[in-house]
Amino acid sequence: MSSFRAYAAHTAGGPLQRFDFDPGPLGDEDVEITVEHCGICHSDLAMIDSEWFPASYPVVPGHEVVGRITALGPRAKGRQLGQRVGVGWHTGSCMHCGFCIGGEQHLCGQRQPTLIGRHGGFADRLRAHWAWAIPLPDALDPAAAGPLMCGGGTVFLPFVLHAIKPTDRVGVVGIGGLGHLAVKFARAWGCEVTAFTSSASKRDEALALGAHKTVSSVDKAELKAAAGSLDFLLITVGAALNWDALIGTLAPKGRMHLVGVVTDALSVRSGGLLSWQKGLSASPTPPPSVLATMLEFSARHQILPQVERFPMSRVNDALDHLRSGKARYRVVLDADF
Repeated sequence: MSSFRAYAAHTAGGPLQRFDFDPGPLGDEDVEITVEHCGICHSDLAMIDSEWFPASYPVVPGHEVVGRITALGPRAKGRQLGQRVGVGWHTGSCMHCGFCIGGEQHLCGQRQPTLIGRHGGFADRLRAHWAWAIPLPDALDPAAAGPLMCGGGTVFLPFVLHAIKPTDRVGVVGIGGLGHLAVKFARAWGCEVTAFTSSASKRDEALALGAHKTVSSVDKAELKAAAGSLDFLLITVGAALNWDALIGTLAPKGRMHLVGVVTDALSVRSGGLLSWQKGLSASPTPPPSVLATMLEFSARHQILPQVERFPMSRVNDALDHLRSGKARYRVVLDADF
């Protein structure tokens, strides 16, 4: 078994360096994927920087992988050698608990994140349980599809969880890596879409992505003018916001749903929720079945992230570009080992 070649951070916030490691024997139900492309997510930066919790170094980031299956465990099912697949935030789960049996593998107590406690996709190869290696539709460009596996799935799951209707009025807060995909999904879903952004320069971009109108997420007058206008409000950013004002944009029985990792405590007055029977919820990345549905929906409507591509050998340049806030809107690494 040859060593995997990768790029790893060895200290918090440090540059990534070439790193080879022995992956051990291939699991009976696992597949080995030769990485072709891997998106970069802010969650990768969080792991490199130990932002959420102290990481165990070296860290090989990467969890938006697209590649071809080049090895199969003897008990891997439904996958073929040479098949192109995508892998997102998780590479495995126990497959026998109630959540796994019920099709909610993403809630399994033994779920295995792709880059926590193991090495991720900034590498020439990656392994995953066959169920978490999702076949990529031929209609999707593999060079741009990687961010769908995390960012795309994350913003698509709430539409499924809450049975969003085509007639619903949907707001998307934050027009970035997650938010620009959420706008595209909501428009293709048939919804009336309002994009909330703190950046005036992104208003025209949001309209070009499919939003019907825009609102400043930091202007009290604009937020007040939008009061009661939405059925569903999707928060895609991790910043502290004016939560009461945003909840105020919801109509009776409306729902605010978070998919961005907000590290500060949420300060919310209950009155606005109670008086109008509004909901507040959140969700992580989805299970395999929803990832597969999201990819089929994306293929049907030709929804792909807007990406900027770097060779993997320039991974540190790519990370710096993302950190600078200049990425429009996702960064993808092309494997060049």
